[in-house]
Amino acid sequence: MRKIGLYFGTFNPIHMGHLTIANHMVEFTELDEVWMVVTPHNPFKKKSSLLHNHDRYEMVRLATQDYDNIQPSDIEFHLPQPNYTAETIAHLFERYSNYDFSLIMGMDNLKSLHKWKNYEFILEYCSIYVYPRISDGEIPEQFKENLRIGVVDGPIMEISSTFIRNAIKGNKGIRPLLHKKVWEFIYKMNFYK
Repeated sequence: MRKIGLYFGTFNPIHMGHLTIANHMVEFTELDEVWMVVTPHNPFKKKSSLLHNHDRYEMVRLATQDYDNIQPSDIEFHLPQPNYTAETIAHLFERYSNYDFSLIMGMDNLKSLHKWKNYEFILEYCSIYVYPRISDGEIPEQFKENLRIGVVDGPIMEISSTFIRNAIKGNKGIRPLLHKKVWEFIYKMNFYK
């Protein structure tokens, strides 16, 4: 059974930190593939700051096309809004019964997982791969000894899409933080100005 890691995000824009984490998960865990699931609308984020769904998906497609085991996914574009991870996972299990899905998240998300809609369902059906992040707060007690949650020993990536958007708006040179084709697409489309 193929093991798929689901890496959810608005990817506004996708950057080298996202790619580094996805690649690390494929190379240093049991995962066979990582799907970068482009989220149309995160219930915790303001929608006005997001580029159109298909522009963000196109950036993820451009960034991942050199990687055999990292794929873009627009699955959430076709599901009811707003998107909740548990509902997307239920849909994926129904649609791809021959795959074993796991969730990839940062340490900051693990600390707030108990606030997610139907988080118990996620824990029942998915293993969770947690990558390290510098963040405040404690991991809730119920997640500390859970055998379905594993912290991956990986590089700490402190690049944020917000920083990149602000830097582009401020006319700063941040090309090393973006895949070459993503940078070219942003430049051509005049995004984040």
